[in-house]
Amino acid sequence: MATSSTPLVFKVHRCEPELIAPAKPTPKEYKPLSDIDDQEGLRVQLPIIQFYQYNPSMEGKDPVRVIREALAQTLVFYYPFAGRLREGSQRKLMVDCTGEGLMFIEADADVTIEQFGDALQPPFPCLEELLFDVPDSSGILNCPLLLVQVTRLKCKGFIFALRLNHTMSDGGGIGQFMFAVGEMARGWLVPSIPPVWERHLLMARDPPRGHM
Repeated sequence: MATSSTPLVFKVHRCEPELIAPAKPTPKEYKPLSDIDDQEGLRVQLPIIQFYQYNPSMEGKDPVRVIREALAQTLVFYYPFAGRLREGSQRKLMVDCTGEGLMFIEADADVTIEQFGDALQPPFPCLEELLFDVPDSSGILNCPLLLVQVTRLKCKGFIFALRLNHTMSDGGGIGQFMFAVGEMARGWLVPSIPPVWERHLLMARDPPRGHM
């Protein structure tokens, strides 16, 4: 059991980072972000971390392999996440849908979920080990829009950690993406909620017009 007086220390072995591209060809196009999305305060990277206990139904299945394949399948539908952000005139952001892919790290840690204690809440010990900041990957422009690290644990559970370019999505949006990844991991062929890109609805009008 981890306590405040006994800091949890563990070792993580990471494989070389790799890019996961969509499993099928996707459109090559530019998609502008809305005037809300590309404001200065949202140009940050957000970490998300989730812990999964061992499930006997997963016996013989490697969570890294399952999630890697599910991500590639999900990116077919959420293909802007596989692109890169570019900046146009007046610092306007747009997604260059290149299909390059998100960044993925496979890892193993000599620790169990139980050792993290009862309350799996921030601050997490050794977050930088569970969500490694790959050099030159954390920029807002011209970098992967998602970074995912899946870490296997000694107890056969695993940790799913994700870093999100916040200009691309809010909490609800990334939650919908991750729900789709779960569906693909369970064998779905298409997401139950199809993604929609309608960001032009949040664009300011030029010239501005008010309502009476």
